[in-house]
Amino acid sequence: MKKRVFATLLSGVLVASLLSGCGGSDKKAETKAAGGSESASGSVYYLNFKPEADAAWQELAAKYTEQTGVEVKVVTAASGEYENTLTTEMSKSSAPTLFQCGNQAALDTWKDYCLDLTDTDVYKEMTTDDFNLKGENGEVYAIGYCYEAFGIITNKALLAEAGYDVADIKDFESLKKVAEDITARKDELGFSAFSSAGLDGSSSWRFSGHLMNMPLFYEFRDDNVTSQPATVTGAYLDNFKAIWDLYINNATCEPNQIVTKTGDESEAEFGKGEAVFFQNGTWEYSNLVVDESKGFKMNPDDLTMIPIYCGVEGEEEAGLCCGTENCWAVNSQASEEDIQATLDFMKWVVTSDEGTTMMAEQFGPIPFKNAKESENVFFTAANDYISNGKYVVTWAFNYTPNVDAWREAVVSALTQYSANNGSWDNVVTAYVNGWATQYQQQ
Repeated sequence: MKKRVFATLLSGVLVASLLSGCGGSDKKAETKAAGGSESASGSVYYLNFKPEADAAWQELAAKYTEQTGVEVKVVTAASGEYENTLTTEMSKSSAPTLFQCGNQAALDTWKDYCLDLTDTDVYKEMTTDDFNLKGENGEVYAIGYCYEAFGIITNKALLAEAGYDVADIKDFESLKKVAEDITARKDELGFSAFSSAGLDGSSSWRFSGHLMNMPLFYEFRDDNVTSQPATVTGAYLDNFKAIWDLYINNATCEPNQIVTKTGDESEAEFGKGEAVFFQNGTWEYSNLVVDESKGFKMNPDDLTMIPIYCGVEGEEEAGLCCGTENCWAVNSQASEEDIQATLDFMKWVVTSDEGTTMMAEQFGPIPFKNAKESENVFFTAANDYISNGKYVVTWAFNYTPNVDAWREAVVSALTQYSANNGSWDNVVTAYVNGWATQYQQQ
Protein backbone atom coordinates (compact mmCIF):
# COMPACT_ATOMS: atom_id res chain seq x y z
CA MET A 1 0.00 0.00 0.00
CA LYS A 2 2.76 2.42 0.88
CA LYS A 3 4.44 1.84 -2.44
CA ARG A 4 1.23 2.66 -4.28
CA VAL A 5 0.84 5.82 -2.23
CA PHE A 6 4.39 6.81 -3.09
CA ALA A 7 3.95 6.15 -6.78
CA THR A 8 0.68 8.06 -7.01
CA LEU A 9 1.77 11.11 -5.07
CA LEU A 10 5.23 11.24 -6.58
CA SER A 11 3.92 11.05 -10.11
CA GLY A 12 1.68 14.01 -9.42
CA VAL A 13 4.47 16.30 -8.30
CA LEU A 14 6.80 15.18 -11.06
CA VAL A 15 4.58 15.42 -14.09
CA ALA A 16 5.03 19.16 -14.58
CA SER A 17 8.81 18.90 -14.65
CA LEU A 18 8.97 15.83 -16.86
CA LEU A 19 6.84 16.90 -19.82
CA SER A 20 8.84 18.15 -22.78
CA GLY A 21 9.02 17.79 -26.53
CA CYS A 22 10.94 15.40 -28.69
CA GLY A 23 10.25 14.91 -32.34
CA GLY A 24 11.55 13.33 -35.44
CA SER A 25 11.40 9.63 -36.20
CA ASP A 26 11.70 7.17 -39.02
CA LYS A 27 8.06 6.57 -39.97
CA LYS A 28 8.83 3.32 -41.72
CA ALA A 29 10.66 2.09 -38.67
CA GLU A 30 7.80 3.18 -36.43
CA THR A 31 5.36 1.09 -38.41
CA LYS A 32 7.57 -1.96 -38.08
CA ALA A 33 8.20 -1.37 -34.39
CA ALA A 34 4.67 -0.62 -33.28
CA GLY A 35 3.69 -4.19 -32.51
CA GLY A 36 6.88 -5.26 -30.82
CA SER A 37 5.71 -8.87 -30.79
CA GLU A 38 7.44 -10.55 -33.70
CA SER A 39 10.83 -12.15 -33.13
CA ALA A 40 13.59 -9.77 -34.15
CA SER A 41 16.50 -10.73 -36.38
CA GLY A 42 18.55 -7.68 -35.46
CA SER A 43 20.72 -6.87 -32.47
CA VAL A 44 20.64 -4.54 -29.47
CA TYR A 45 23.19 -1.97 -28.35
CA TYR A 46 22.34 -0.38 -24.99
CA LEU A 47 24.38 2.60 -23.83
CA ASN A 48 23.91 2.35 -20.07
CA PHE A 49 23.66 5.47 -17.91
CA LYS A 50 24.59 4.08 -14.50
CA PRO A 51 28.06 2.63 -13.82
CA GLU A 52 26.85 1.04 -10.59
CA ALA A 53 24.39 -1.11 -12.59
CA ASP A 54 26.89 -2.22 -15.25
CA ALA A 55 27.50 -5.72 -13.88
CA ALA A 56 23.77 -6.37 -13.55
CA TRP A 57 23.06 -5.23 -17.12
CA GLN A 58 25.93 -7.31 -18.52
CA GLU A 59 24.63 -10.42 -16.77
CA LEU A 60 21.06 -9.81 -17.90
CA ALA A 61 22.13 -9.21 -21.50
CA ALA A 62 24.04 -12.49 -21.51
CA LYS A 63 20.96 -14.36 -20.23
CA TYR A 64 18.80 -12.85 -22.97
CA THR A 65 21.29 -13.79 -25.68
CA GLU A 66 21.49 -17.32 -24.30
CA GLN A 67 17.71 -17.67 -24.40
CA THR A 68 16.99 -15.99 -27.74
CA GLY A 69 20.21 -15.94 -29.73
CA VAL A 70 19.85 -12.17 -30.14
CA GLU A 71 23.05 -10.24 -29.51
CA VAL A 72 22.75 -7.61 -26.77
CA LYS A 73 25.76 -5.36 -26.26
CA VAL A 74 25.87 -3.18 -23.15
CA VAL A 75 28.34 -0.32 -22.98
CA THR A 76 28.46 1.77 -19.80
CA ALA A 77 29.54 5.39 -19.88
CA ALA A 78 31.90 6.63 -17.19
CA SER A 79 30.35 8.63 -14.37
CA GLY A 80 29.57 12.15 -15.53
CA GLU A 81 30.47 11.36 -19.13
CA TYR A 82 27.19 10.02 -20.51
CA GLU A 83 26.37 12.87 -22.88
CA ASN A 84 29.90 12.98 -24.29
CA THR A 85 29.91 9.21 -24.74
CA LEU A 86 26.49 9.27 -26.40
CA THR A 87 27.64 11.97 -28.83
CA THR A 88 30.65 9.89 -29.80
CA GLU A 89 28.73 6.64 -30.12
CA MET A 90 25.86 8.14 -32.13
CA SER A 91 28.34 9.27 -34.79
CA LYS A 92 29.35 5.67 -35.46
CA SER A 93 27.77 3.36 -38.01
CA SER A 94 26.91 0.91 -35.21
CA ALA A 95 25.22 3.47 -32.93
CA PRO A 96 23.27 2.62 -29.77
CA THR A 97 19.77 1.35 -30.41
CA LEU A 98 18.71 2.02 -26.81
CA PHE A 99 19.89 5.07 -24.92
CA GLN A 100 19.07 7.52 -22.15
CA CYS A 101 17.08 10.75 -22.50
CA GLY A 102 16.40 11.80 -18.94
CA ASN A 103 15.63 15.50 -19.12
CA GLN A 104 14.57 18.35 -21.35
CA ALA A 105 18.09 19.25 -22.49
CA ALA A 106 18.85 15.69 -23.57
CA LEU A 107 15.57 15.42 -25.44
CA ASP A 108 16.18 18.69 -27.22
CA THR A 109 19.60 17.46 -28.31
CA TRP A 110 18.50 14.02 -29.48
CA LYS A 111 15.00 14.75 -30.73
CA ASP A 112 15.78 13.48 -34.22
CA TYR A 113 16.77 10.09 -32.82
CA CYS A 114 13.71 9.39 -30.66
CA LEU A 115 11.25 6.76 -31.82
CA ASP A 116 7.59 7.24 -30.89
CA LEU A 117 6.94 4.40 -28.44
CA THR A 118 3.20 4.98 -28.08
CA ASP A 119 2.02 1.79 -29.78
CA THR A 120 4.82 -0.55 -28.70
CA ASP A 121 4.38 -3.56 -26.46
CA VAL A 122 6.82 -2.29 -23.87
CA TYR A 123 4.83 0.92 -23.49
CA LYS A 124 1.60 -1.09 -23.10
CA GLU A 125 3.19 -2.82 -20.09
CA MET A 126 3.41 0.45 -18.18
CA THR A 127 1.18 1.18 -15.19
CA THR A 128 1.55 4.97 -15.35
CA ASP A 129 2.29 7.54 -18.00
CA ASP A 130 3.51 10.17 -15.57
CA PHE A 131 7.23 9.43 -15.77
CA ASN A 132 7.34 9.56 -19.58
CA LEU A 133 8.60 12.39 -21.77
CA LYS A 134 6.26 13.38 -24.56
CA GLY A 135 6.03 15.39 -27.74
CA GLU A 136 3.64 18.26 -28.39
CA ASN A 137 0.97 15.92 -29.76
CA GLY A 138 1.28 13.35 -27.01
CA GLU A 139 3.88 11.09 -28.63
CA VAL A 140 5.84 9.07 -26.11
CA TYR A 141 9.50 9.62 -26.96
CA ALA A 142 11.16 8.41 -23.75
CA ILE A 143 9.73 6.15 -21.08
CA GLY A 144 10.64 6.44 -17.42
CA TYR A 145 11.57 2.89 -16.48
CA CYS A 146 12.07 3.53 -12.77
CA TYR A 147 11.97 6.27 -10.21
CA GLU A 148 14.53 6.99 -7.54
CA ALA A 149 15.12 8.88 -4.33
CA PHE A 150 18.21 10.36 -2.76
CA GLY A 151 19.05 11.76 0.65
CA ILE A 152 21.44 10.97 3.48
CA ILE A 153 21.93 7.21 3.82
CA THR A 154 22.25 6.44 7.52
CA ASN A 155 23.78 3.54 9.46
CA LYS A 156 21.32 3.21 12.34
CA ALA A 157 23.58 0.80 14.24
CA LEU A 158 26.47 3.27 14.33
CA LEU A 159 24.08 6.08 15.15
CA ALA A 160 22.89 4.07 18.16
CA GLU A 161 26.48 3.47 19.25
CA ALA A 162 26.87 7.25 19.31
CA GLY A 163 23.80 7.49 21.54
CA TYR A 164 21.25 8.68 19.00
CA ASP A 165 18.23 7.47 17.05
CA VAL A 166 16.98 8.53 13.63
CA ALA A 167 14.01 10.16 15.37
CA ASP A 168 16.47 12.59 16.98
CA ILE A 169 17.22 14.13 13.57
CA LYS A 170 14.34 16.31 12.39
CA ASP A 171 15.99 19.35 10.81
CA PHE A 172 19.37 20.90 10.10
CA GLU A 173 20.03 21.99 13.66
CA SER A 174 19.48 18.51 15.07
CA LEU A 175 21.56 16.94 12.27
CA LYS A 176 24.35 19.43 12.99
CA LYS A 177 24.23 18.67 16.71
CA VAL A 178 24.55 14.92 16.12
CA ALA A 179 27.29 15.23 13.47
CA GLU A 180 29.43 17.60 15.51
CA ASP A 181 29.09 15.46 18.63
CA ILE A 182 30.23 12.40 16.70
CA THR A 183 33.19 14.39 15.36
CA ALA A 184 34.15 15.46 18.87
CA ARG A 185 34.18 11.78 19.93
CA LYS A 186 35.34 10.13 16.71
CA ASP A 187 38.54 8.71 18.21
CA GLU A 188 36.56 7.20 21.04
CA LEU A 189 33.76 5.95 18.77
CA GLY A 190 35.99 4.68 15.98
CA PHE A 191 33.99 6.28 13.17
CA SER A 192 33.18 9.68 11.66
CA ALA A 193 29.90 11.44 11.00
CA PHE A 194 30.05 11.71 7.18
CA SER A 195 31.89 9.79 4.50
CA SER A 196 34.14 11.92 2.30
CA ALA A 197 32.46 14.51 0.08
CA GLY A 198 34.74 13.74 -2.84
CA LEU A 199 35.02 16.25 -5.67
CA ASP A 200 36.67 13.80 -8.04
CA GLY A 201 34.59 13.37 -11.20
CA SER A 202 33.23 10.02 -9.98
CA SER A 203 31.74 11.69 -6.90
CA SER A 204 31.21 15.41 -7.57
CA TRP A 205 27.81 14.90 -9.23
CA ARG A 206 26.44 14.05 -5.78
CA PHE A 207 26.94 17.68 -4.82
CA SER A 208 26.87 19.77 -8.01
CA GLY A 209 23.71 17.91 -8.99
CA HIS A 210 22.00 16.28 -6.02
CA LEU A 211 23.00 18.57 -3.16
CA MET A 212 22.58 21.64 -5.37
CA ASN A 213 19.03 20.43 -5.91
CA MET A 214 18.21 21.78 -2.44
CA PRO A 215 18.63 25.53 -3.18
CA LEU A 216 17.14 25.04 -6.65
CA PHE A 217 14.08 23.24 -5.29
CA TYR A 218 13.28 25.85 -2.64
CA GLU A 219 13.91 28.78 -4.99
CA PHE A 220 11.71 27.26 -7.68
CA ARG A 221 9.02 26.42 -5.15
CA ASP A 222 8.93 30.04 -3.99
CA ASP A 223 8.80 31.35 -7.55
CA ASN A 224 6.34 28.74 -8.89
CA VAL A 225 8.80 27.69 -11.61
CA THR A 226 7.34 25.07 -13.97
CA SER A 227 9.76 25.33 -16.90
CA GLN A 228 13.45 26.07 -17.31
CA PRO A 229 14.12 29.64 -16.12
CA ALA A 230 16.60 31.94 -17.83
CA THR A 231 18.05 33.03 -14.49
CA VAL A 232 18.31 31.96 -10.86
CA THR A 233 18.80 34.15 -7.81
CA GLY A 234 20.69 31.96 -5.37
CA ALA A 235 18.21 32.81 -2.63
CA TYR A 236 19.00 29.58 -0.75
CA LEU A 237 22.76 29.33 -1.31
CA ASP A 238 23.41 30.12 2.36
CA ASN A 239 21.50 26.95 3.14
CA PHE A 240 23.61 25.02 0.66
CA LYS A 241 26.73 26.42 2.32
CA ALA A 242 25.50 25.32 5.73
CA ILE A 243 25.04 21.67 4.77
CA TRP A 244 28.20 21.61 2.64
CA ASP A 245 30.28 22.97 5.52
CA LEU A 246 28.75 20.34 7.79
CA TYR A 247 29.72 17.61 5.33
CA ILE A 248 33.35 18.62 4.85
CA ASN A 249 34.09 19.56 8.47
CA ASN A 250 32.70 16.36 9.99
CA ALA A 251 33.99 13.75 7.58
CA THR A 252 36.46 10.89 7.34
CA CYS A 253 39.01 13.22 5.74
CA GLU A 254 40.13 16.84 5.93
CA PRO A 255 38.58 19.38 3.52
CA ASN A 256 41.83 19.77 1.57
CA GLN A 257 41.72 16.06 0.68
CA ILE A 258 38.34 15.97 -1.02
CA VAL A 259 39.69 17.01 -4.42
CA THR A 260 40.95 13.50 -5.11
CA LYS A 261 38.41 11.50 -3.10
CA THR A 262 36.35 9.25 -5.37
CA GLY A 263 32.81 7.96 -5.23
CA ASP A 264 34.08 4.43 -4.59
CA GLU A 265 36.12 5.64 -1.61
CA SER A 266 33.14 7.43 -0.09
CA GLU A 267 30.97 4.36 -0.59
CA ALA A 268 33.60 2.10 0.94
CA GLU A 269 34.01 4.34 3.98
CA PHE A 270 30.32 3.98 4.67
CA GLY A 271 30.13 0.31 3.70
CA LYS A 272 32.96 -0.57 6.07
CA GLY A 273 31.42 1.25 8.99
CA GLU A 274 33.77 4.22 9.02
CA ALA A 275 30.97 6.79 8.79
CA VAL A 276 27.37 7.15 9.96
CA PHE A 277 26.14 9.25 7.02
CA PHE A 278 26.60 8.95 3.25
CA GLN A 279 24.76 11.20 0.81
CA ASN A 280 23.54 9.09 -2.08
CA GLY A 281 20.46 7.43 -3.51
CA THR A 282 18.26 4.35 -3.59
CA TRP A 283 20.53 2.83 -6.26
CA GLU A 284 23.20 2.26 -3.59
CA TYR A 285 21.15 -0.48 -1.90
CA SER A 286 22.51 -3.25 -4.10
CA ASN A 287 26.11 -2.10 -3.68
CA LEU A 288 25.84 -1.92 0.10
CA VAL A 289 23.70 -4.99 0.77
CA VAL A 290 23.51 -7.37 -2.21
CA ASP A 291 26.70 -7.19 -4.28
CA GLU A 292 29.13 -9.76 -2.88
CA SER A 293 32.01 -8.41 -4.96
CA LYS A 294 31.88 -5.16 -2.99
CA GLY A 295 32.45 -7.03 0.24
CA PHE A 296 30.17 -4.86 2.39
CA LYS A 297 27.08 -7.08 2.77
CA MET A 298 25.53 -4.64 5.20
CA ASN A 299 22.49 -5.63 7.22
CA PRO A 300 19.50 -3.87 5.61
CA ASP A 301 17.91 -3.58 9.07
CA ASP A 302 20.77 -1.22 9.98
CA LEU A 303 20.09 1.11 7.05
CA THR A 304 17.70 3.91 6.27
CA MET A 305 17.67 7.22 4.41
CA ILE A 306 16.83 10.62 5.90
CA PRO A 307 16.14 13.92 4.14
CA ILE A 308 18.88 16.40 3.31
CA TYR A 309 18.27 19.14 5.84
CA CYS A 310 19.81 22.55 5.20
CA GLY A 311 18.06 24.97 7.53
CA VAL A 312 15.06 26.03 5.45
CA GLU A 313 12.00 27.05 7.45
CA GLY A 314 9.52 24.20 7.71
CA GLU A 315 11.99 21.55 6.54
CA GLU A 316 10.95 19.24 9.35
CA GLU A 317 8.04 18.44 7.02
CA ALA A 318 10.35 17.47 4.14
CA GLY A 319 10.73 13.98 2.73
CA LEU A 320 13.34 12.58 0.38
CA CYS A 321 14.39 13.99 -3.00
CA CYS A 322 12.40 11.96 -5.54
CA GLY A 323 12.25 11.85 -9.32
CA THR A 324 13.80 10.19 -12.35
CA GLU A 325 16.35 10.74 -15.07
CA ASN A 326 16.08 7.11 -16.08
CA CYS A 327 14.17 7.27 -19.34
CA TRP A 328 14.72 4.92 -22.27
CA ALA A 329 14.71 6.20 -25.83
CA VAL A 330 14.95 4.00 -28.91
CA ASN A 331 17.10 5.14 -31.83
CA SER A 332 14.72 5.85 -34.69
CA GLN A 333 17.66 5.97 -37.12
CA ALA A 334 18.60 2.33 -36.46
CA SER A 335 17.60 -0.41 -38.89
CA GLU A 336 14.11 -1.85 -38.69
CA GLU A 337 15.54 -5.17 -37.52
CA ASP A 338 17.58 -3.57 -34.75
CA ILE A 339 14.64 -1.44 -33.62
CA GLN A 340 12.46 -4.54 -33.39
CA ALA A 341 15.17 -6.45 -31.52
CA THR A 342 15.52 -3.56 -29.10
CA LEU A 343 11.80 -3.32 -28.43
CA ASP A 344 11.61 -7.07 -27.85
CA PHE A 345 14.50 -6.89 -25.39
CA MET A 346 12.90 -3.99 -23.52
CA LYS A 347 9.64 -5.90 -23.17
CA TRP A 348 11.51 -8.97 -21.91
CA VAL A 349 13.34 -6.87 -19.30
CA VAL A 350 10.08 -5.55 -17.81
CA THR A 351 8.06 -8.80 -18.03
CA SER A 352 10.44 -11.73 -17.48
CA ASP A 353 11.37 -13.10 -14.08
CA GLU A 354 15.06 -12.47 -14.79
CA GLY A 355 14.49 -8.90 -15.90
CA THR A 356 12.05 -7.82 -13.21
CA THR A 357 14.20 -9.39 -10.51
CA MET A 358 17.24 -7.41 -11.66
CA MET A 359 15.22 -4.20 -11.94
CA ALA A 360 13.83 -4.62 -8.43
CA GLU A 361 17.30 -5.21 -7.01
CA GLN A 362 19.02 -2.42 -8.91
CA PHE A 363 16.33 0.22 -9.35
CA GLY A 364 13.56 -0.52 -6.88
CA PRO A 365 9.98 0.12 -7.98
CA ILE A 366 9.40 0.16 -11.73
CA PRO A 367 6.16 1.36 -13.37
CA PHE A 368 5.32 -1.88 -15.19
CA LYS A 369 2.59 -4.47 -14.68
CA ASN A 370 4.93 -7.33 -13.76
CA ALA A 371 7.13 -5.34 -11.40
CA LYS A 372 8.44 -7.16 -8.36
CA GLU A 373 8.29 -5.72 -4.88
CA SER A 374 11.64 -4.26 -3.92
CA GLU A 375 13.45 -5.17 -0.70
CA ASN A 376 15.23 -1.82 -0.92
CA VAL A 377 14.87 -0.19 2.52
CA PHE A 378 15.60 3.23 1.05
CA PHE A 379 12.37 3.08 -0.94
CA THR A 380 10.62 1.99 2.24
CA ALA A 381 11.89 5.18 3.85
CA ALA A 382 10.66 7.27 0.92
CA ASN A 383 7.24 5.66 1.16
CA ASP A 384 7.09 6.24 4.89
CA TYR A 385 7.84 9.96 4.59
CA ILE A 386 5.10 10.34 1.99
CA SER A 387 2.61 8.28 3.99
CA ASN A 388 3.29 10.50 6.99
CA GLY A 389 2.39 13.60 5.00
CA LYS A 390 5.91 14.90 4.29
CA TYR A 391 6.38 16.87 1.09
CA VAL A 392 8.48 15.44 -1.73
CA VAL A 393 11.58 17.42 -2.69
CA THR A 394 11.31 17.09 -6.48
CA TRP A 395 14.25 17.04 -8.87
CA ALA A 396 14.65 20.71 -9.75
CA PHE A 397 18.07 20.03 -11.26
CA ASN A 398 16.29 18.59 -14.30
CA TYR A 399 15.94 22.22 -15.44
CA THR A 400 19.71 22.88 -15.47
CA PRO A 401 20.90 24.44 -18.77
CA ASN A 402 23.98 22.84 -20.34
CA VAL A 403 24.11 20.65 -17.28
CA ASP A 404 27.67 19.35 -17.59
CA ALA A 405 29.20 22.78 -18.17
CA TRP A 406 27.20 24.38 -15.34
CA ARG A 407 28.10 21.65 -12.88
CA GLU A 408 31.77 21.75 -13.86
CA ALA A 409 31.93 25.44 -12.92
CA VAL A 410 30.15 24.76 -9.62
CA VAL A 411 32.60 21.95 -8.77
CA SER A 412 35.57 24.17 -9.60
CA ALA A 413 34.27 26.88 -7.27
CA LEU A 414 33.50 24.36 -4.52
CA THR A 415 37.01 22.98 -4.86
CA GLN A 416 38.59 26.39 -4.48
CA TYR A 417 36.41 27.18 -1.48
CA SER A 418 36.79 23.84 0.29
CA ALA A 419 40.37 22.79 -0.40
CA ASN A 420 42.15 26.08 -1.06
CA ASN A 421 40.47 28.53 1.31
CA GLY A 422 38.79 30.28 -1.60
CA SER A 423 35.89 32.71 -1.40
CA TRP A 424 32.30 31.47 -1.19
CA ASP A 425 31.46 34.30 -3.61
CA ASN A 426 32.94 32.16 -6.39
CA VAL A 427 30.34 29.49 -5.69
CA VAL A 428 27.58 32.10 -5.85
CA THR A 429 28.95 33.37 -9.17
CA ALA A 430 29.16 29.86 -10.63
CA TYR A 431 25.57 29.19 -9.56
CA VAL A 432 23.92 32.48 -10.56
CA ASN A 433 26.01 33.89 -13.42
CA GLY A 434 26.85 30.43 -14.68
CA TRP A 435 23.18 29.55 -15.02
CA ALA A 436 22.44 32.69 -17.09
CA THR A 437 25.47 32.08 -19.30
CA GLN A 438 24.67 28.43 -19.96
CA TYR A 439 21.03 29.26 -20.64
CA GLN A 440 22.12 31.66 -23.38
CA GLN A 441 24.59 29.20 -24.85
CA GLN A 442 22.47 26.05 -24.89
